[in-house]
Amino acid sequence: MGKQVVQVKLLPTPEQAQALAATLRAVNEAATWTAEVAFAHGVPREYALRQHTYAQLKAERGLGSQVAQLVIKKTSHAYATLAGLIKTGRLQGKRAVKATSKPVAFRSDAAQAFDDRCLSWQMDARTVSIWTVQGRMRGISFTGHVDQLKVLERCRHGESDLVYRDGTWFLIATVDMPDAALNTDPVDFLGVDMGIVNIATTSDGHNYSGAVLRRYRKRQAKVRAELQAKATKSAKKKLKARARRESRTLAHTNHAIAKQLVAEAERTGRGIGMEDLAGIRDRVRLTAAQRGELNSWSFHQLQAYIAYKARRAGVPVVVIDARHTSQRCPRCGHTARANRPVRNDFACRGCGLAGPADTVAAVNVRSRARTTWAFVNTPNVADTPQPPADTSDKPRTSIRGN
Repeated sequence: MGKQVVQVKLLPTPEQAQALAATLRAVNEAATWTAEVAFAHGVPREYALRQHTYAQLKAERGLGSQVAQLVIKKTSHAYATLAGLIKTGRLQGKRAVKATSKPVAFRSDAAQAFDDRCLSWQMDARTVSIWTVQGRMRGISFTGHVDQLKVLERCRHGESDLVYRDGTWFLIATVDMPDAALNTDPVDFLGVDMGIVNIATTSDGHNYSGAVLRRYRKRQAKVRAELQAKATKSAKKKLKARARRESRTLAHTNHAIAKQLVAEAERTGRGIGMEDLAGIRDRVRLTAAQRGELNSWSFHQLQAYIAYKARRAGVPVVVIDARHTSQRCPRCGHTARANRPVRNDFACRGCGLAGPADTVAAVNVRSRARTTWAFVNTPNVADTPQPPADTSDKPRTSIRGN
């Protein structure tokens, strides 16, 4: 069972939109007050914080019982996240001191979670009913992609977040997607080599070029530099909007590639082999211009998309050691940097095999995936039932003969 996030767009009337906006302001003001109480009394944990704030949130802030609980939970999670960032070293030094020297504050339009007690879905009518500070607001229309709506109707579970972004209202729901039965006997593996110039190349020779995405990023980087130089409030607002747009473009590209790779593997009864690229940014030495492209390389996101789509389709995924996959000859095994004289071409110095470098790397990934799968899934001899020993006195024939 895997979790997926489904986003639907709300289509409220002006009166409904006004009620939703007032609700977000009220719950975030309440969350900020709750955070101040947690900071003052040193009680960031949910249960202890509830003793100090629950009654006041209902009586003084006008929140419903369940919404008050959700506000306390939201505040507690914010402090837990802050503590986690400091513990893992992602927030340190002066930034850590500054973050812990004052209470957590919430934006007036920050997202708010609602559960089934204060939010209900009418899938047939394509409407939702939600608690607001102006009372229960019913008949708020929503829309979305037909496939996502089917998933939402069939698998929705848990809380949904009310989000206001760029003048539009959204509900983001969590759904539990059942995994398909795993193909435990794949006929082969589809090797996938990932890179910056070519986002993905398969052992079948299919190439997903990154040229369009690289040009888009360069154009975005130029506009971003111009806006950063202005440093005005309007420029900063545009920077945030462009960052979200670039993130959506990148995610869409990776989703499309992952979907095609998994569909091909499922159609042909194969598994998928991928490289373990963790820590690659720390292992390579590049120029400043190259480091910019490397830091924006989204291989982790693409691999995550492939993994969860494969899990849903029952396609096995094997992650292999990435060392020398682009320098090893898949025919004779000769491994040397000289086998790859230029970025795009492979030419083995041992046997003369030549071809596109990324395709050769993908073939090596496929070969290692085969070996890894066979090794992991080979039964342990010690665990295999053995026939009973022969204890009779019959004379035995030597395998050496006479």
